[in-house]
Amino acid sequence: MSNRSASSPGSSSYNQTMSPPEKFDVLVYPTPRLEGELTAQPSKNYTTRFLIAAALSEGQTRVRGVAKSEDSEALQECLESWGAVLEREGDDLCVTGFGAHPLDGQTLNPHNAGAVARFLMSIAALTRSTQFVTDYPQSLGKRPHGDLLAALEHLGAKVSSDEGKLPTGIEAGNLTGGTVSIRADLSSQYTSGLMFLAPLLPQGLIITLEGDIKSEGPLRQTLHTLEVFGIQSSAAPDLRTITIPGGQHYCALEVTVPGDYPGSIAILGAAVLIPGEVTVHNLLEQDLQGEREGVAVLREMGADIVRSGSSLTIRGGKPLHGINRDGDLFTDAVQALSAVAAFAEGETHWSNVYTLRLKECDRISDTKAELERLGVSASETQDSLSVKGRGDIRLEGGLVADGHGDHRMIMLLTLLGMRSSAPIRISEAHHIRKSYPNFFEHLEQLGARFEYLEG
Repeated sequence: MSNRSASSPGSSSYNQTMSPPEKFDVLVYPTPRLEGELTAQPSKNYTTRFLIAAALSEGQTRVRGVAKSEDSEALQECLESWGAVLEREGDDLCVTGFGAHPLDGQTLNPHNAGAVARFLMSIAALTRSTQFVTDYPQSLGKRPHGDLLAALEHLGAKVSSDEGKLPTGIEAGNLTGGTVSIRADLSSQYTSGLMFLAPLLPQGLIITLEGDIKSEGPLRQTLHTLEVFGIQSSAAPDLRTITIPGGQHYCALEVTVPGDYPGSIAILGAAVLIPGEVTVHNLLEQDLQGEREGVAVLREMGADIVRSGSSLTIRGGKPLHGINRDGDLFTDAVQALSAVAAFAEGETHWSNVYTLRLKECDRISDTKAELERLGVSASETQDSLSVKGRGDIRLEGGLVADGHGDHRMIMLLTLLGMRSSAPIRISEAHHIRKSYPNFFEHLEQLGARFEYLEG
């Protein structure tokens, strides 16, 4: 990242050859125009899945185009603690896996990566003992895992936890498999974790999903990952039942991580809001990431987006209008899309998004609060968020917004700042590194302007 601005009163600025400090706020300047081309960063979700499957393989797997983020680094640390050997070659990782035998007696710290924690908790059932801790007690430390732990207990594991939260201990190593039920209305990550475990158990698993199934996209990504790594499975069309035979082996091979839709929707959203022409490459048309639907959402709002193969070209600054959408399929894009909705005519309503309350922050109430802080009317129910658009009216700016330690919130606030009449300061913007370390740099390449300040 580079600093392209003059310093402001009371701030420390960094010149163009320096990166921001470890912890920083960001000052977002109004952006008159965006122009240029970018290649989408690698998918965070697929990076996580491919690296886990590679570690569960015996032999070496090359994972091409691994995402560089705090979540990816957290996973790599955990896999190495369990005995995997990871060797970086450029943007690739060569993974020598531990197969069905991760090392016993390890303490794993997934830091603030919820999916990493939940996937690995299931795989920990292959060990005699694994402990999980976090150095983010106010974020991941508050997120629930009780339903997953109960499912592991049903299968025969012994677990200990702080009322279903970290720190957590899992003792097993001799599970055979069988049938198990898991709640699907709080997180798809519980089910995905069990799916990774299932083929390595002698009897496999028949997994029944209970309640309203949320986030089908990530579940289908996990099924796709299993298929890519040679694992046989079957699923009901509605995913209510997933059957994975036991006694299988993950096959070492070579895989390429596709582009990341959740983070790219924020880039596309900025390009929609700001006049100019931007092209983003490496976004596959048939990708299983649910946030791919964000492209259709932007088009429905009036955005001018043209696809050519895996490239999307956006001509920004067009009039937009509010829409009503079930947001469950693209939950990780709802905040960036809410920033776009803030400048549409009329109201935008996201329904069926309760799981947003269970993320790094409460992405319903906290998003409503930050929108209102910056002059955008919003309302909420237990499982919905509504944004009353201001049309082409720029926000007042000159304010300090709270990033809530949440990478998706920082993306939303950045887009709002780019369409404000004066700079907006976002607190603790370094948390963008959780999923998209080059977010600000990529926007700078297109013409945005930021200043990085000591937090």
